[in-house]
Amino acid sequence: MLYHLLENVMSEEQLIFVTPMVFLSLLIAFVLCYVLLKAKLPFLPKDKGREFAVNGELSKGKIRGVGLVMVSVFVLCSVFLMPLSGELLCYDVLLFAEMLSGYLDDASDKPWSDYKKGLIDLIICVLISVVFVRNNSTTIEFFNLSVTINPIIFAVLSTILLWLGINVTNCSDGVDGLCATLSVVTLIGITSAFSGAIGESYSIYSAIMVGVLLAYLCFNTSPSSQLMGDAGSRPLGLLIVIMVLKSGHPFSYILLSAVLLVDGIAGLIKIFLKRFFKISVLKNVRTPIHDEMRKNHGWSDTQVVVRFSITQLVISSLVFIICR
Repeated sequence: MLYHLLENVMSEEQLIFVTPMVFLSLLIAFVLCYVLLKAKLPFLPKDKGREFAVNGELSKGKIRGVGLVMVSVFVLCSVFLMPLSGELLCYDVLLFAEMLSGYLDDASDKPWSDYKKGLIDLIICVLISVVFVRNNSTTIEFFNLSVTINPIIFAVLSTILLWLGINVTNCSDGVDGLCATLSVVTLIGITSAFSGAIGESYSIYSAIMVGVLLAYLCFNTSPSSQLMGDAGSRPLGLLIVIMVLKSGHPFSYILLSAVLLVDGIAGLIKIFLKRFFKISVLKNVRTPIHDEMRKNHGWSDTQVVVRFSITQLVISSLVFIICR
């Protein structure tokens, strides 16, 4: 019945993302991830609290780094539920590597330096860009224009976008339920708007992560008991950009990840200018923006999640209508 209802508002190509296999993959990933998170695996680290974050002390003692479980389930499900290809396996390995670096940082008694994490991120972003360029067209769509970009230039630009995706997604992981909820809305938005270009295989890829995130939200909604940490948010940022690149519409990232982008990029700009050019901007604005809303505008955690998610849902709906 759902399929027939959607048939009235969606094209045949857009219906790719609602095939039974997509829903089955989401369900399997959800159940497997939920069971493992419910088990509260004893080797996962505990959060030490965040000194400068609003309400950061409330996170102290919670299970942290469950991104290890989430990404492991995601990779496992993708291997067994999707047609195997060299490109897909490369993405799985690199996403797992990004997760592992984040997990080791989460579990470390002394947090890794930004430069160390940045170097690891850069290497992984470059490798993903190379894998993408070797297996996909570098022709991009922008409204009604099709532009073919030199593969080397494309790899450079996609590396920048991947690095940005890692960091803005990571910045949003400071409020219970925010990062996961926004990511679910973003992934569904990308898949529904461009499912014809993405194809059923990568629609399943996206659905698996949505299932994992929904399972995680069962333990991360306020007041949360578990936190994905860098082990979850950093590879999640990479996956979102990979899906945007597969769509052939990389500029759509600006809209389909608009809230993640706005929430995190202000802090990145603020830190970059202060650290490298000694220029202070946004002195009276707390970053990420969700901290500004909580500290200076009195929003509760729930209000931040709901209002941010509604904003992204409205923007994604507009993109879906335009691209239909």
